[in-house]
Amino acid sequence: MTGFGEPSVHLVDDDDDVRDALCQGLELEGMPVELHEDGSTLLSRISHETYAVVVSDIRMPGLDGLDLLKAALAIDPTLPVILITGHGDVQMAVDAMRAGAYDFIEKPFSVSRLHAVVERALEKRRLVLENRILRSTLDDGDELALRLVGRTPGIQRLRQQIHALADTDVDVLVLGETGTGKEVVARGLHECGSRAKKNFVAINCAALPADIIESELFGHEPGAFTGAAKLRIGKLEHADGGTIFLDEIESMPLDLQAKLLRAIETRVIERLGSNRPIPLDVRFVAATKTDLAEAGRTGRFRSDLYYRLNVVTLTIPPLRDRREDVPLLFFHLAREARARFRREIPAVDHGLEMQLMRRDWPGNVRELRNYADRFVLGMWSGFDDGEASGMSSGGAAAGLRAAAGAEGGSLADRLTAYERAVIEAELARNGGALRPTYEALQISRKGLYDKIRRLGIESREALED
Repeated sequence: MTGFGEPSVHLVDDDDDVRDALCQGLELEGMPVELHEDGSTLLSRISHETYAVVVSDIRMPGLDGLDLLKAALAIDPTLPVILITGHGDVQMAVDAMRAGAYDFIEKPFSVSRLHAVVERALEKRRLVLENRILRSTLDDGDELALRLVGRTPGIQRLRQQIHALADTDVDVLVLGETGTGKEVVARGLHECGSRAKKNFVAINCAALPADIIESELFGHEPGAFTGAAKLRIGKLEHADGGTIFLDEIESMPLDLQAKLLRAIETRVIERLGSNRPIPLDVRFVAATKTDLAEAGRTGRFRSDLYYRLNVVTLTIPPLRDRREDVPLLFFHLAREARARFRREIPAVDHGLEMQLMRRDWPGNVRELRNYADRFVLGMWSGFDDGEASGMSSGGAAAGLRAAAGAEGGSLADRLTAYERAVIEAELARNGGALRPTYEALQISRKGLYDKIRRLGIESREALED
């Protein structure tokens, strides 16, 4: 999810019936709730990092709602505290809001109203925690964490590798699918090391026409060929002292690969039309989305160039392999879009975060950025049924087949068959684990547990609870 745990609601009320009724209502809306009979048990459960909202009655024996508010805000002044008030407590609640309460709800109220206020408060809390994470990385001087956003082990390992290699002159091969951020990795190697003050020169080998790529790389002397009227400094020479980034290296023509191999091995080039050797002090970073070893075996890429580039390989994990990073990265991209478009970021609910994590993102960060831009522009509010991958197509299909198989039964029987088939398919997809199942189906753990019992679904994890 966001990288700081599952959101929760801390519900404080000394009235057992009210507390249980509010808890049940919020859980039916898919919100995990933690119950407290009084505020003293709550204070030990909250901290500066707590991803939660506090909902508390005002009038309670011992530590009342106002005292609890002061104590909670002393732990974290940004923690959202929502107060439940009786009619005579409205002025008291207004005073509490001036003291830092997030909101108050006057009795009687519907659970749907409480749910709406809690959702907004959780959204505010999430943004506060994410901004803290980003500020802490800046305070630690780790600007790379703002380029390669994420807290999963794979992306943390990648940042560590970049830092370890940045001050070396070793050539690097970067492997990654389309849109994963191969140039971001290359720039990280450049900007985190001693070459940062020199040029970083990026070349997309697939975008340059074959008839000019040699001149672009090596430069040419006046009269070297028709149209070469004056001296041209090539990209490799321009990068002297810095870094040359060869993106989509697999697209480079084979005859030019031999000349590039010699330049990498000798760190010397010659401009077209010249015999004068020019020494180079550059670091080569090449990137590819294909298997260069296999391309070498089939003659589509020079094997000797592959082995020369493959001194150190950095692999960028695709988004589908670091799903928990997706919401954090999405909101980081949304903040960038907010600055570009001068628009506020719309409110986001927990359901959208779950949809973001369940999608495979074949276009990776590039695709995610497009969605974040549209989200900030108000052109997109979520996935439609064709885009969302939250309920697996296999689960939905199984449900439809089960409902069809109940032909002749009542509507209730058909809906029950559909519900059972979808839950069974989702449990099977998650190896029987409850948490990813109820998150994928966007219901509470208790809700899933009750459905498993009611529908007679076998679940080892549920039976062990």
